[in-house]
Amino acid sequence: MNENGEDPVEHESPTPDVTIVLPCYNEETHVVAEVERICGAMDASGLGYELLAFDDASSDGTLARLREAEARLPHLEVIAFGHNGGAGTVRRIGSQRARGDIVVWTDADMTYPNERIPELVALLNEEPAVDQVVGARRQEAGSHRLLRIPAKWAIRKIAEHLTNTRIPDLNSGLRAFRRKVALPYLRLLPPGFSCVTTITLAFLSNQHRIEYLPIDYAKRSGDSKFHFVRDAYRYILQVLRMVMYFNPLKVLMPPALWLLGIGAAKFVFDQVRNPLYIPNNTVMLLTTGLIVGAMALLADLIVRSRDGV
Repeated sequence: MNENGEDPVEHESPTPDVTIVLPCYNEETHVVAEVERICGAMDASGLGYELLAFDDASSDGTLARLREAEARLPHLEVIAFGHNGGAGTVRRIGSQRARGDIVVWTDADMTYPNERIPELVALLNEEPAVDQVVGARRQEAGSHRLLRIPAKWAIRKIAEHLTNTRIPDLNSGLRAFRRKVALPYLRLLPPGFSCVTTITLAFLSNQHRIEYLPIDYAKRSGDSKFHFVRDAYRYILQVLRMVMYFNPLKVLMPPALWLLGIGAAKFVFDQVRNPLYIPNNTVMLLTTGLIVGAMALLADLIVRSRDGV
């Protein structure tokens, strides 16, 4: 009790409007500049916010630099992982523990114009029908550009075909979304870079509106964590996995119909050339088409009978 005989009241910090989730891994040379840039932009915007900076078991001095910044930046909270979990794990955990109604994802490598985060948030606040805003990069500035640009273009076209939606940037790391909309899909996030692809496809596959804000993309500071062959394979696999999860007919039915169509045409050709004789390859085409079609219908039945996602 205090001197007036009253019980002291604990003052909790006000609930923020925005939670910014920042994965940090071996970013010691520039991580302080990045968190200062984010906090400066958010302070100027007048929005209530929290910045959750996760040190993903860095092997350099990233955590020490973050702790120093945490002592003087009141909205910064530093969380240290005991072992490297990957950017997807950081973003999933950060989004789950976020207190803000709007969650922002970005990177700590100085590539994204994080001073524009308030613009993304403002678009969500102004447009209630929009559930996610993505910073669509005007250019590619990463490593392996000659390989990355055509590979990402092809993967993006596959995603556009499977979702029937134009996607200016499938895997941008700068985005803001409504936390309550994203919560059911967070458990689907993989641990690596393809988590951004996953959240995009989860929203599009469930008719959640996404808007794209053109942004510039700078050359990264420090060493790239992107591995072309491994990560490109994961991107393609994740696109197919997510569409299969929400709309398996879109993936399986086209090849089933093609197999059945080719098998039927070949059957007619075989009967004209040699009546009453059906070659094994014709039987295989028709049988495979029927099996894949049956799998498509069964997968669609499972999806439609599933509660939630």
